[in-house]
Amino acid sequence: MKKLGYDLSLILSALVLVVLVGCKQETPAEKAKAAAASGNAVSEAAGQAAVDAIKTPMDKARQAEGKLEKSAEQTAAEIKKSTQ
Repeated sequence: MKKLGYDLSLILSALVLVVLVGCKQETPAEKAKAAAASGNAVSEAAGQAAVDAIKTPMDKARQAEGKLEKSAEQTAAEIKKSTQ
């Protein structure tokens, strides 16, 4: 009787293990979706890197432009003062 109970529990444990391992496997469709999602993430990251590579110099150029405008205004004001 003990031998039968031991064998039965061993078989049931093996069956449960096989079912659990089988349920965790992805289907080909799920694998394709996961690959597409990771591909999208990679392309988004590359796109963001390209935007950042352009954005940083543009921000610096805007700052320089602002400084040039201020100095031009100051120069114009000084010229206007000197001519009056």
